[in-house]
Amino acid sequence: MRIKALEELPRRSPVAIDLEGLKLEKCFAEDVFGDRELQKILPTSAYKAFKKAVESGEDLNPQLGDQIAAAMKEWAVTKGATHFAHWFQPLHGLTAEKHDSFIGFSGSAYSRTISINLEGSQLIKGEPDASSFPNGGLRSTFEARGYTAWDMESPSFIRRTKNGSFLCIPTAFAAWTGDALDVKTPLLRSNIALSNATVKLLKLCGDTKVSHAWANLGVEQEFFVIDRGFYLARPDLISCGRSILGALPAKGQQMEDHYFGTLNQRILCYLQDAEWKLWKLGVPVTTRHNEVAPSQHEMAPIYEQCSVACDHNMLMMDILKETALEHGFVCLFHEKPFSGVNGSGKHNNWSIGTNTGENLMDPGVSPAQNIRFLLFLAALVRAISINGDVLRISIAVPGNEHRLGMNEAPPAIISIFIGDQLLHVVNDIVNDSVATSSEQSQFTWGLKSLPAFPKDASDRNRTSPFAFSGNKFEFRAVGSSQSCARPAMFLNTIMADSINYVSEQLEKEMKSHSFTDASRIVVRSILKEHKRCIFNGNGYSQEWRDEAKQRGLWNLPTLPEAVQQLTSEKNVGVFSRTKVLSERELHSLQHVLYENFSKHMAIEADCMYSMVTSHIIPSALTYKKTVIEGIDTKDSVQAEYMKDYNTMLSTLLSTNTALNKARTEARSFGEEKLHEEATFYRNQVVAAMAAVRNASDNIEQFVDDKVWPFPKYSEMLLLK
Repeated sequence: MRIKALEELPRRSPVAIDLEGLKLEKCFAEDVFGDRELQKILPTSAYKAFKKAVESGEDLNPQLGDQIAAAMKEWAVTKGATHFAHWFQPLHGLTAEKHDSFIGFSGSAYSRTISINLEGSQLIKGEPDASSFPNGGLRSTFEARGYTAWDMESPSFIRRTKNGSFLCIPTAFAAWTGDALDVKTPLLRSNIALSNATVKLLKLCGDTKVSHAWANLGVEQEFFVIDRGFYLARPDLISCGRSILGALPAKGQQMEDHYFGTLNQRILCYLQDAEWKLWKLGVPVTTRHNEVAPSQHEMAPIYEQCSVACDHNMLMMDILKETALEHGFVCLFHEKPFSGVNGSGKHNNWSIGTNTGENLMDPGVSPAQNIRFLLFLAALVRAISINGDVLRISIAVPGNEHRLGMNEAPPAIISIFIGDQLLHVVNDIVNDSVATSSEQSQFTWGLKSLPAFPKDASDRNRTSPFAFSGNKFEFRAVGSSQSCARPAMFLNTIMADSINYVSEQLEKEMKSHSFTDASRIVVRSILKEHKRCIFNGNGYSQEWRDEAKQRGLWNLPTLPEAVQQLTSEKNVGVFSRTKVLSERELHSLQHVLYENFSKHMAIEADCMYSMVTSHIIPSALTYKKTVIEGIDTKDSVQAEYMKDYNTMLSTLLSTNTALNKARTEARSFGEEKLHEEATFYRNQVVAAMAAVRNASDNIEQFVDDKVWPFPKYSEMLLLK
C-alpha cells in the first residue's frame, strides 16, 4: 500500500469546484434557518415571542413551537431536505444524529398516502438511547431512555450530500433522570450562571441597562493534512489518529519555512472548498494559513456567542474531514499526530459581552482608572489562582498528553499572562501606590516609507496557557481534537463563581464605603491574595516550574492526576453553587474521562503490538535474511554492522514482548479502579510503548526501503 500510494501521488492534482454564480454576500448562511428566514415566514408577533423566549430562557409556547416547526420544515424542503435530525454532542467528544423522515403515512397498503410534516413536539424533543453513549455509570443497559431538547440559541442548518440533504436541529442531551449526558447542557447552564453573576456585579457598579451577558469565543483550529493513500497504509493513523511509529525525517520544521508559507495548490483548493461549505452554513471563517510543522494548517472564524461558536467549531471539524476525502486527503485533528514536529491546539479566545454591546474584558484607554474592568480582572485572577486544577481538567484529553509543556504548547501549570501594562497596574494596586497610566507609544520602522502605528501595550506570550491579548484572554492549552464546550463551560463556571464572590465582598464594603473606595479595597485584597497565578515570563523554563511550586500553584502534569481532582470537595462546591454540574454528574464525567483515556491507550498499545508483530518484525527479519546474513564476517567493519543490527533486532523483540506483558496486565483492573487503571496506562504502558517505538524507529533507518511496510515521515509530511 505504501508503494501504491507513492506511485499514485504524481497523478494527484488540485480539485476544482464549480464557482459559477457563487457570491459570498449571497451564499453566506444560505443553509441556516436564522433570523432572516424566521422574519420572512413567521408573523411579527410570533417572531418577537420566539426571540423573547431565546433571550430570557423561557419555555416555548406549544402553539409557537408548531408554527416554527412548520416554517422550518417548509424552508428545509425547499433546500431538498427529506429528513431532520436532532444534532447533539455526547461525552465521547464528537457529534451524533438520528435521521427521521418528514414523511407521514396514512391509509392501508392499497391506498397509502403521504404527507410532509414536522410538528412542534418533534422539533422540541427527541428520544435517543441514553445507555449506548458514554454516561459514567449513570445509566444501565436496561435503562435506555434519554431526551434531546432543541437548543433555541443555536440555529438549525442543512447538511448536503450528493444524494440530497437533511435538516440538523442543534439539541442538548440528557438522561431520563435529568442528568446531563453531553457537553452542551452544562455549557448552557454555565452561560446562565455567568450571565446572572455578571448582571449582579454590574448593577452594583451602577449599570442598570445590562439585562444579560454571555461568553464570547473565537476558536483557532489547527490540523494536519496528508494524502489519503499514505493514511490508508498506516493502521495507527486509522485506529489511533496518530503515528505511533516512525523515524524522524532529515527535514522537518527546523528550517522554519512552512509557517505562513505559500499554500500548496492542492491544499489551497481543499481549504477553499471547505470555506465555501462553511460560509453556506453560517460559520464566519476568516483566516487560513500554514502552521509551523510541515502539512500543518489553521483555520479560524471571528468570535461568536459561546454556545454557537462551539457548535460551529464541531461543524468546521466535520466539514474539514469530509471535504478532505473529496480532494484525496485526510484531515487529522489529533494533538500530536507526528512525533518530533509541532502538535496542534485549538486556541480559545474568550471574553464576556453584554446585551448593550460592551466587552467587559476591554481595559479601555486607562485600565488603572477603569474600576469595572479591574473588578472583573480581579475575579478572573482569583478564579485562575483557586481553580487552576479545573482548567487543567478541562483540557484533559489523551492527545494533550503528548503536547502540553512541549515547545508548541503551554505547560500543565495553569497561570495567567496579563502583559506589562496590566502588571504595572496590578503592582500599583497591590502596593497601594498611586496608579499611573502610560500613554500608548508609537511603533516606528525607522523608514519614512512605512507607516507608524500605535504599539500594543505588551508583547504576546506563547508559553502561557491563559494569556491576555488586548481585549480577550486566549486559552492556549485546549487540544485540537476536543470539543470547545468543556473548556468554555469550566471557564464560565469558575468565573461565575468568582464574580459572585466579588459581588459579595463589594456589598459588604459598600455598607461603610463609597462604591469607588469599596471597589478599590476589594480589588486590592483579591489581587494581593491571588497575584501568585500572574506570570509574564517563560512558561517552558525549569525556573518557572520551581517558582510555581513555591507559589503553590496547581501542577498536574498527567491526565490521571488532573482528573482525580474533578470530584474534590472544592470543585463539587464550585459546580454545585453555580448549578452547572451536580456531584452525581461530576462523578459521571470523571468516570467517562478515566474510561476514555484507558480505552484510547489500550487501542494504541494493541495497534502498536499488532503493527510491530505483523509487519515490522517480518520486514526486519526479511532484511536480515536477504542482506545481513550475506555480510562478510571476516571484514571487521561489516561484522560490526551485523552485530549492531542484530542487537537492534533483539531490542525490538524484547521491548515488544514487554509491551505485550504491560497491555495484558492493564486489562486486569476492574470497574472500581478507574484511576489506578488510567495511571497504569499513563506510566507503565506509555513507557513500554516508548521503548518499542525507539527500537522500531532505529530499525527503520537500517532496513531496505523497498521492504519497509509503512509510509515514512518524509513521505507523509513532505509529499503532496
